[in-house]
Amino acid sequence: MDSFDRKILALVQRDCQLKAEAIAEEVGLSTSAVQRRLRQLRTDKVITAEIAVVDRQSVGQSMTFITGLEIERENYDALARLRQWAARQDNIQQLYYVTGSVDLIAVITARDVAEYDDIAAQIMRENSQIKRMSTNVVLKEVKVGLYVPVAEDGAA
Repeated sequence: MDSFDRKILALVQRDCQLKAEAIAEEVGLSTSAVQRRLRQLRTDKVITAEIAVVDRQSVGQSMTFITGLEIERENYDALARLRQWAARQDNIQQLYYVTGSVDLIAVITARDVAEYDDIAAQIMRENSQIKRMSTNVVLKEVKVGLYVPVAEDGAA
């Protein structure tokens, strides 16, 4: 990936609706060259999705919970099953396999604590390999984002 691709990625991460003409002007390429590069970045799965980011408050999902999940140590097949199950759960925004005192960290949104309790009960009911959950309630979002810094020095 060259420096033009990196500049293009930096721009489209901030605004995926940015027109190729505006990108071309910013990075110093022709519009058609930018379109070809964007197409290749999508084909190569460097750009994995282009989405609308919705304000959770506006749609009634006003609470965020950071949940640690512990799975049974002898049951690592459970991780694959849990990953597949979680992929189908819209309230589970992110799921990370981590080191430390828990095995997984989930970011979960809900309307309120009662809905979160229902989600937590469903997680435990449908994933018997989970032996414990610990929950932190987000009091205030300080920074939320998915922007990935794009190294300009050629480092991959």
